[in-house]
Amino acid sequence: MSMYAAPVARLIDEFEKLPGIGHKTAQRLAFHILNMPMDKAIAFANAIIDAKKTIHYCSVCGDLTDTDPCRICSNQNRDRSVICVVESPRDVVAMERIREYKGLYHVLHGVISPLDGIGPDDINMKSLIKRVGNGEVKEVILATNPDVEGEATAMYIARLLKPMGIRTTRIAHGLPVGGDLEYADEVTLAKSLEGRREI
Repeated sequence: MSMYAAPVARLIDEFEKLPGIGHKTAQRLAFHILNMPMDKAIAFANAIIDAKKTIHYCSVCGDLTDTDPCRICSNQNRDRSVICVVESPRDVVAMERIREYKGLYHVLHGVISPLDGIGPDDINMKSLIKRVGNGEVKEVILATNPDVEGEATAMYIARLLKPMGIRTTRIAHGLPVGGDLEYADEVTLAKSLEGRREI
């Protein structure tokens, strides 16, 4: 039995359903909302409802958007000969933050993970092959995470694209800028050595 009034307990329960939110954090968030002025609490609730109602996936790249196609796919200044393949919409934001990449994106919405029962048909793979097959794309950059599933997904896509004659590249992995060799794990060091370049 909860020590809180039913609406407070329900609010805490709802916050606990969010990823990375434990009971104590859920309590803190619930009490923060309860201490907000009514107009700010309503604005917060409306922002959630508005996002749920208006945000959908771009029909071209699969990124989150409120327009179709999204602002990146509809931007005629982007290089349409290059597609960067990422796992999630958050990865698009990370790539855009560096302000260096000027091509298009393709969001997979996951990775191949046989242990979790996720195969190529369970992620946004078919539309990638269709996009690449239009003849306009010259390079596909695979920017999946450097974990087992990300590597497996990258290798699978590379094998699919090889017969099509599309240049397929993989983002480099290795030591972060400012990192120390002595604290790097063996896999990171191996990737750093493997991805070395002439200076």
